Amino acid sequence: MKVLKFGGTSVGSPERIRNVASLIMPGNRNVVVLSAMSGTTNSLVEIAEYLYKGNIPGAQETLNGLRSKYEGVVVELLATEESRRSATGAIERSFGLVRAFLSEPITEAGEKEILAQGELMSTALMQAYLTEQGVRSELLPALDYMRTLESGEPDMVHIQSRLRRLIDLAPDADVFLTQGYICRNDHGGIDNLKRGGSDYTASIIGAVLDAEEIQIWTDIDGMHNNDPRFVEGTRPVGKLHFEEAAELAYFGAKILHPSCVLPAKLHNIPVRLLNTMQPETPGTLICNTTPDGSLKAIAAKDNITAVKIKSGRMLLAYGFLHKVFETFENYRTSIDMMATSEVGVSVTVDDDSRLAAIIDDLKHFGTVSVDRDMVIICVVGDLQWEECSFQSQVLEALEGIPVRMISYGGSNYNISVLVRRDDKVRALKALSNKLFK
Repeated sequence: MKVLKFGGTSVGSPERIRNVASLIMPGNRNVVVLSAMSGTTNSLVEIAEYLYKGNIPGAQETLNGLRSKYEGVVVELLATEESRRSATGAIERSFGLVRAFLSEPITEAGEKEILAQGELMSTALMQAYLTEQGVRSELLPALDYMRTLESGEPDMVHIQSRLRRLIDLAPDADVFLTQGYICRNDHGGIDNLKRGGSDYTASIIGAVLDAEEIQIWTDIDGMHNNDPRFVEGTRPVGKLHFEEAAELAYFGAKILHPSCVLPAKLHNIPVRLLNTMQPETPGTLICNTTPDGSLKAIAAKDNITAVKIKSGRMLLAYGFLHKVFETFENYRTSIDMMATSEVGVSVTVDDDSRLAAIIDDLKHFGTVSVDRDMVIICVVGDLQWEECSFQSQVLEALEGIPVRMISYGGSNYNISVLVRRDDKVRALKALSNKLFK
């Protein structure tokens, strides 16, 4: 059994739904995880925002526009009246739930119910189409098995027992459909695995079912060795270690959600990134083995702020770093990069929403300076420290480009540099020319 996840663009139109159906119809009792149709979650978020502001006409207008879109999809996708009635019934239930919130105050729990409707509608459309094509598909409602603990982490024991039971109840099914992203929390309320969580859903399902492979289908033919939006001639990376994929996902490679990697890695289940529009291409395979001593890819993370705390008292001072890190922890702000010297420490953050308060507290320990509009560029590969050539190649490529920070040694798979936003594209191109050409 394999787990196949299809993102919003892959099911973003009737034509693309048919295309996905052709990929999953061979059967083999695979589990298919679907995101909401592209644009749907954004519209549902917009509706919730209007409701929070008390703008009922704005919410109604957005809801009506979304409903008209789905009415058109049903007519274009499905040929028989029976299929159209089935899909329309499921979709109207979702829109009816959203419509009910127009007449009552919105809460956080209500917002999560609204956001869950996109995945429920996409699976309803796919099941109606598969049934019309004579495929015995079984719906595995994510809200019946996907649950998180109080910590927000998936309740793997509950998920495994419930999901296996649901699958065993459908021995004649050709394929199983389920929703990505949505779940229930430890109180039983409707919740979600955050944006991009459909990848996480697929990884969790693959782990608890001990799947042969997890496939993440998008509109890109694998994880590229650089950002094709800025660098010409990029190519998909054939094979990545889980650690390499995690670094790239965290540092800007948007094709894979960072959370997706861990469950698959822990259960040693390979993840394959594939292109729905070009299913014949091999894509990128992510597993626990990879060729040694090679540089794989480059990624960039934008909107970074660097903070430097300089203090003469740091020299041989016990507890200085603890106080600095505790300050960031108190404001629930994570650190990406760090560099230290005897008189100071520099760190980077990608969330500056609490930065003013953090800086105010840090001024108790030393002089604080801030550099905004920075970018972390991450070079990923098998970067064992005994192998000296890759460090020199990275630094040679960046000759003439000001580098604010360099981070290496925390991982054998990543060397990161911090540059100004204005130097990002030049740095990406220079690294590609040096490392891959």
